[in-house]
Amino acid sequence: MKKIKNKNGDVLHIIYRLSELEDLDFREDISDESEFLQLAAIKIPDNHKFRGHKHLTLPRETNITQECWVVVKGKVKTFHYDEDDNLLEENILEVGDATITFRGGHNYQALEEGALVYEIKTGPYMGQAKDKTFIND
Repeated sequence: MKKIKNKNGDVLHIIYRLSELEDLDFREDISDESEFLQLAAIKIPDNHKFRGHKHLTLPRETNITQECWVVVKGKVKTFHYDEDDNLLEENILEVGDATITFRGGHNYQALEEGALVYEIKTGPYMGQAKDKTFIND
């Protein structure tokens, strides 16, 4: 797991590689439990069945959109920024790799034609004008 931090040491982004998932015994929580977007890596043993469940309605409040991308096909270049729009790192994600952004900015570039990703983020989505501002990169 690669944690990308700002100058104060706060974790803004995480990259998790498929190879790390393959080395798991069972489960690794990737997000800190205080974050709104929770990501865990789980290696499911043969024939393991989880207990059926549902989640309770709880009051939750967030003031920022957090986002995760999982590469399904191809390669994607990531650009991770701090809260002041300074580029911190560029990385290449391959099939099975994931990146999660808690704070700061990000950008993505497909490196192969037909690249596919899953994007998961906190909602509700209130439209581009209320949800984001663009970085001059």
